[in-house]
Amino acid sequence: MQRYPMTPQGHAALEAELKQLKTIERPRITNAIAEAREHGDLKENAEYHAAREQQGLCEARIRDIEAKLGGAQVIDPTTLPQDGRVVFGVTVVLENVDDGEERRYQIVGDDEADFKLNKISVNSPIARGLIGKSEGDEAQIQTPSGLVAFEILEVLYQ
Repeated sequence: MQRYPMTPQGHAALEAELKQLKTIERPRITNAIAEAREHGDLKENAEYHAAREQQGLCEARIRDIEAKLGGAQVIDPTTLPQDGRVVFGVTVVLENVDDGEERRYQIVGDDEADFKLNKISVNSPIARGLIGKSEGDEAQIQTPSGLVAFEILEVLYQ
């Protein structure tokens, strides 16, 4: 069974999405299919075909979420030993050694990742380059623009 690491917040968000899909979206789509059937010939009924496609996408997403929740490995960074090492769930404050720019990232599961919110996937090149390092260490990370050196200024277990 595949394990899916996620933070408690990510787990709660997936559960909320699953509830939304099962209690609101699924019945809405079922009603849309029933309504479209009432319009007659199904072969040329675009509304029916669109609703059936939505149903397929909704059911696939439900199965995907259920599988991820079933294999969820919820990791709460506040319960981890706070020894300054970069591990899943922590927030890392970095300084680009070349230009001095500071960045802050939280290392989260794949489904939680949102670069705009400074949440990066544990499987991203930046996170992989930081995992296991400690405050004060320098990490050489291959990015699309080339090799970048980051100094780890702070590791926050929030």
